[in-house]
Amino acid sequence: MAEVVIYTSPWCPYCTRAKKLLTEKGVQFEEIDVMMQPRKRVEMTQLAEGRTTVPQIFIDAKPIGGCDDLYALDRAGKLDPMLGRA
Repeated sequence: MAEVVIYTSPWCPYCTRAKKLLTEKGVQFEEIDVMMQPRKRVEMTQLAEGRTTVPQIFIDAKPIGGCDDLYALDRAGKLDPMLGRA
């Protein structure tokens, strides 16, 4: 199974949607709250190639993007293979 990391903040509806999709797929993920750990936002921005919005999702350290990107991968049938669920 792939390693999934998601950078989030509280009360973010896009973060909630992204986590819901991953949870429905039975994917375990590490959640990093950038509001509770402000230094992690800098780390997230660097890893996300300059993106500053949450959520930022990484699968096996590869930047996927945000919630819309995650759902687009799923609709295209590309998410499950990335998660090692092919």
